[in-house]
Amino acid sequence: MTPVVKIARRPLKSEIRKSTGFGGTHGAHGQPSLHLDSQSVGLKPAAGWMQRNPLTEIVLNSLFSPRHGISLRPDWPPLKGSELALTWIGHASFLLQAGGMNILVDPIWSSWVKGIKRMRHPGVEMAALPGIDLVLVTHAHFDHLDRKTLRSVADNQPVVVPRDVGNLVHDLGFRVVQELGTWESVEFGPVRVTLTPCRHWGARVLHDSHRGFGGYIIEVGGRVIYHCGDSAYFDGFEEIGRRFAVDVALLPIGAYDAPSLRGVHMNPEEALQACVALGAKRMVPMHYGTFRLSYEPLDEPPRRLLSAALESGLEERIAWMEEGMPEVF
Repeated sequence: MTPVVKIARRPLKSEIRKSTGFGGTHGAHGQPSLHLDSQSVGLKPAAGWMQRNPLTEIVLNSLFSPRHGISLRPDWPPLKGSELALTWIGHASFLLQAGGMNILVDPIWSSWVKGIKRMRHPGVEMAALPGIDLVLVTHAHFDHLDRKTLRSVADNQPVVVPRDVGNLVHDLGFRVVQELGTWESVEFGPVRVTLTPCRHWGARVLHDSHRGFGGYIIEVGGRVIYHCGDSAYFDGFEEIGRRFAVDVALLPIGAYDAPSLRGVHMNPEEALQACVALGAKRMVPMHYGTFRLSYEPLDEPPRRLLSAALESGLEERIAWMEEGMPEVF
């Protein structure tokens, strides 16, 4: 691995090291690159998408519904050996604690996303967060890259984003902005982060479809955590599972009945199938209940996932999390 830049983080100093799986070299863990890049879905709505009205069924429906949940001040658990702790903030936002590091993924505390009301309060008060050592952002969509939140949590630490997303976070107060391409990895002290492929798209607005997107493999203390970001189901999950022995997979189960009728998110049954394809020991459902981004009722995704897990005998793999409640794995 080649040194990229030297950083200082609380409380130790370390180097960032980066490796790539492009161009016939080797990908993560020295395995030959199969050139399996993120697959961009088309932005054109599917036939029949105008038969329903998202303004009345989603936006206005959410506007006149009360917010639920409370923001907590958790007691952060002491960890032993290779233990890791996960705290679900809501939506795709998580705090990962392992190896003496506090890592935020896709943090969003905002009450609105471009006119879409947040339906559940963030599970943790922002002021109650421990010192954050590293921030990861999976893609540029407003419900994953929230500049207001990122400005609030930025404290001269590194942030990792996909390729061509860095200009959206350069001015927010991070010491290092590290862009990654698919299968590229970077190390921060005891943590190794790899950008994985997915089937989604990266444009924040219509004219910037060049932006990268993906999920993250996070390796720390001998454990492997996979945050999927956003994705439709695709055969790349099998390749990720071949490359990494995933302990915990954070998989999205909501926003599948999209107003555009495009297949851009997994439904609960597909998320369970992704867990199996990955070979993950445990699955944490996410990306449901916080923002109503599509037509399905907010409480439908977990009910469908539970039904599918019971039917297939996989219910013990599901780790249900409650916002603001740290869980040790």
